[in-house]
Amino acid sequence: MTDENTTENLRDETAETAPEVAEHDRVGELENALAEAKQQVLYAQAEVQNMRRRAEKDAADARAYAATSFARDVLSVSDNLERGLAAIPADLREDEKMKGLVAGLDATMRELANVFQRHGITRIAALGEKLDPNRHQAMMEVPSADAEPGTIVQEMQSGWMIRDRLLRPALVGVAKAAG
Repeated sequence: MTDENTTENLRDETAETAPEVAEHDRVGELENALAEAKQQVLYAQAEVQNMRRRAEKDAADARAYAATSFARDVLSVSDNLERGLAAIPADLREDEKMKGLVAGLDATMRELANVFQRHGITRIAALGEKLDPNRHQAMMEVPSADAEPGTIVQEMQSGWMIRDRLLRPALVGVAKAAG
C-alpha cells in the first residue's frame, strides 16, 4: 500500500501543481506580451516625434527658401540696374538734367539691396578670394604675375546666397601662373 499511496500522492500533487504551472506559464506569456507592447508603443512615439521634427524642419525650410526662384529672377533686374548705373558717364552724373534720374536709380538700387538683406539674400565675395567651386564658377584663366594661381582676379557676374544656400554662383576669372 505504500507504493499505492505514494503513487496516489504523486498524482494528487501533480494534479494540484499542473494548474499552477499552466498559470505560471500564462503569466510569463502575458508579461512578455506586455513588454513587447510597451516596446512597440515606445517605437511608435519615437517615430511620431521624428515625423513631427521633420515636418517642422520642412516647414521652416519652406518659409526660409520659398522666395528662391523669385529671388533668382530679381537678380537679373539687379544686374541690369547695376550695369545701367555703371554706364552713366561722370559728366552726365553732374549734369543738372540727369541728376534726378541718377539719384532715382541710386535710390532704387539701395532699396533693392535693403530688400535683399531683409530676405537673407547676400552677395558672394569674389575678387581676391581663392576659387571655391561651391560658390564660384570659373569662366576663364587669366595669366597674372601679381596674383597667386587660383585667386579670383575678375568678376563677370556677381554670385548670391540665400541664407546658407547658393542662389547663383559668381562667374569669375581665375589667375594662373604667367608664362
